[in-house]
Amino acid sequence: MRHWLRDHGLTLTMLGLFIVFWVGQSVTGMRSYNQDQLEHGEATVSYGAYLRTGHFVEATFENWESEYLQMGFYVLLTAFLYQRGSAESKDPDKPEPVDEDPRQHAGDPNAPWPVRHGGFVLKIYQHSLGLTLMLLFLISLVFHALGGAREYSQEQMAHGGEAVSTLTFMGTAQFWFQSFQNWQSEFLAVASLAWLSIFLRQRGSPESKPVAAPHSETGS
Repeated sequence: MRHWLRDHGLTLTMLGLFIVFWVGQSVTGMRSYNQDQLEHGEATVSYGAYLRTGHFVEATFENWESEYLQMGFYVLLTAFLYQRGSAESKDPDKPEPVDEDPRQHAGDPNAPWPVRHGGFVLKIYQHSLGLTLMLLFLISLVFHALGGAREYSQEQMAHGGEAVSTLTFMGTAQFWFQSFQNWQSEFLAVASLAWLSIFLRQRGSPESKPVAAPHSETGS
């Protein structure tokens, strides 16, 4: 068990922090939602009921959407774009192991099954990370729109308006404002990491170059 925890500590810690902050979001979100309900003379909701509201669904998937978009684009763009000196980039002057043809390892018994199988399965597998991240982005985008439409419709009806469909909501400035305000921050953060890793270091992190590495050295 100790070795298993060591081998999976990064993922487990990240998931643990995710759960802590997601619960924190839900609890504080419910309080904010109920405060707004009281100010409009409407009934408050329980914690379980709040988790099914458009307010919570929209806020959750709006953020997941931007995270998966950022990660998906980052995985795809780093396949052919470079930043000299960055720990987050391939070296533009020499071949990298990630660029080698996986078909050369078809006979390796330790290679993943798609590599040994080859053909169409391998074509999909060699792009599976980027494809999966973009799929998760699209799924999050759909749930953002579904939750947002519900929340937007509730606000409209509270002010004498009418409910709207999900497609109608996706055509509103509100939907795109929510998306763009998150998307821009994600790409700013990635650009900052790529650039700052040229000059700054974090000893022991694979996201950093060795502390003694020259600024011009590219890759971790």
